[in-house]
Amino acid sequence: MAMRSLITRSRLGGLIGRSSTLGLRHFTGGRGHFFVQKMEKGLTEKIKNMAEEKNFRQNFYQLLFRNLSTASFSSAQDASGLKLLVTSEHSARKAVGIWLFTSASWVFSMVVLGGITRLTRSGLSMTDWKFTGSLPPLSDEAWVVEFEKYKQSPEYQRVNKGMSLADFKFIYWMEYAHRMWGRALGIMFALPFSYFLHKGYITLQLGLRLSGLFALGAGQGLIGWWMVKSGLEEPKSEYAEPRVSPYRLAAHLTSAFVIYSGLLWTALSVVMPEPPGESVAWVQGAAKVKRLALPVSILVGITAVSGAFVAGNDAGRAFNTFPKMGDTWIPEDILSLKPVIRNFFENTSTVQLDHRILATATLFSICGLWWSTRKLNVHPAVRNLIGTTMGMAALQVTLGISTLLLYVPVSLGSAHQAGALTLFTLMILLNHAVRRPSLPLLKTMPSVAKTAL
Repeated sequence: MAMRSLITRSRLGGLIGRSSTLGLRHFTGGRGHFFVQKMEKGLTEKIKNMAEEKNFRQNFYQLLFRNLSTASFSSAQDASGLKLLVTSEHSARKAVGIWLFTSASWVFSMVVLGGITRLTRSGLSMTDWKFTGSLPPLSDEAWVVEFEKYKQSPEYQRVNKGMSLADFKFIYWMEYAHRMWGRALGIMFALPFSYFLHKGYITLQLGLRLSGLFALGAGQGLIGWWMVKSGLEEPKSEYAEPRVSPYRLAAHLTSAFVIYSGLLWTALSVVMPEPPGESVAWVQGAAKVKRLALPVSILVGITAVSGAFVAGNDAGRAFNTFPKMGDTWIPEDILSLKPVIRNFFENTSTVQLDHRILATATLFSICGLWWSTRKLNVHPAVRNLIGTTMGMAALQVTLGISTLLLYVPVSLGSAHQAGALTLFTLMILLNHAVRRPSLPLLKTMPSVAKTAL
């Protein structure tokens, strides 16, 4: 009974004091000594793992926000196993998290590279497509063959007639790089995915989610070619410039945003199974932020998609004035197409007006989000995110106006597209940070955070 009492007190305390350990060894002798050594070793490893978990969480949060607590990460160990997307080993979550963040960053770069390809009018330089890809022209004869194919396209006939071979090589390499960068992403995603499955790091829930994202990524290549193919067709009007269908361009960009969002959200969920929160008061404040952040996020996404229709209709090169559109606030031809619904997707004037209105609404909505939550009792990370998002929204509007006034230079146009995805990223981070914590974690929280006392 005495030995059982000592062991029970040691377990409840979480750490074995040196003096009590020596006394237990002396009391039990033989097998008891071996048992104590084994228990000490297990507790030491547990404490070491907890310290590693806490340090990893702290460093990760500090990279994302300022003043971020590590309480939620350590408490995630006590949450339901269904909350974890990866096996609970610290090294497994770290490895899978790095891989997913890298994949999301790669998709981000793909979106930016796609914008540059479009702005340099390089997207229609390759007139055929293979799912597996192919080698670029490696000889002068091969380049001549590719150039002859391009000469048959409507873009060469109506826009680039007389283009030199050297100029063609530039736009060809831009489109080729965009395509191969996407295929490289597929390989970079598939190989680690197979490895982590083999090691047993990935749960069924995560495996199904990532399989869906991989399928979307494979489909993205098909959507891209479907988009390009529309630009290789002869325009209906002899005065119209060949360009890809704005509907297909919007589908291509929306698909990229969906893939990026899925990868980023999943990566965050892997390394942060629980949202940041140290008190019930902070959780209640986060719930109020969430009710506002979700509709604002939807508005940010709609504004980004409307930008795809601006690009698809080449509307950025019309009405290069601000705040008026030319000499008027609202152009007279905004409802000139029939049926009326077509104007919102195909009419250059209407598409640009829509984008201006949506961008302004987005800026004011994010400013309203900041104003409405400035006095709420929320986690410092949430407060910092809201402030950063408002600053990014102001920068994005500034980039958009500058791009318009300067007649869409490649540098500003690509920065504006990158800014849209950056703003969307911040909204994803904010929505992830204001999730409701699991019930086991919520039960252990104090009413007020210690830092707030």
